[in-house]
Amino acid sequence: MQANNRWFITLTLFLSMLLVVMPLPQQWLWFRPAFPALLVIFWVTRMPQALGVGFAWLVGILEDLISGASLGTHALALAVLAYFSLLTYQRTRAFNPAQQLLWVFVLVGIHQVVGNWVHGLEGKTVPGLTFLWPALTTALLWPWVAPLLHRLCSRLQVR
Repeated sequence: MQANNRWFITLTLFLSMLLVVMPLPQQWLWFRPAFPALLVIFWVTRMPQALGVGFAWLVGILEDLISGASLGTHALALAVLAYFSLLTYQRTRAFNPAQQLLWVFVLVGIHQVVGNWVHGLEGKTVPGLTFLWPALTTALLWPWVAPLLHRLCSRLQVR
């Protein structure tokens, strides 16, 4: 991986971590998009040979440290998400925007289910399917974030 790739990837991850800890009103917390998950999907499908499950695990550990979650919760969830992203990245690239939106919803939904499962093991259960709201809001952001990042990657020659 070239040096110019690292600074832009690091910058996007830094911004996503800022958005993770950005204060929101209590009633909006369940709707916060999973920004690190969104970026893991983007970067793993954009650069599958360079970034994979280990990258996602490190992003998850960083998110655990920043958000105060139990160590490994987000790491496990993002590693599973990256694994499924790597399995399907060639098909995902061929999807039209609506199909990509649905696939991002499924991937982030899996991420949320794994995270909720770990929270359940800790005794912190979430009633109903409330934990899936971030999957919906993240998927709705995908059609705007992915093209923007693709244009920036092309302009900055991120490969």
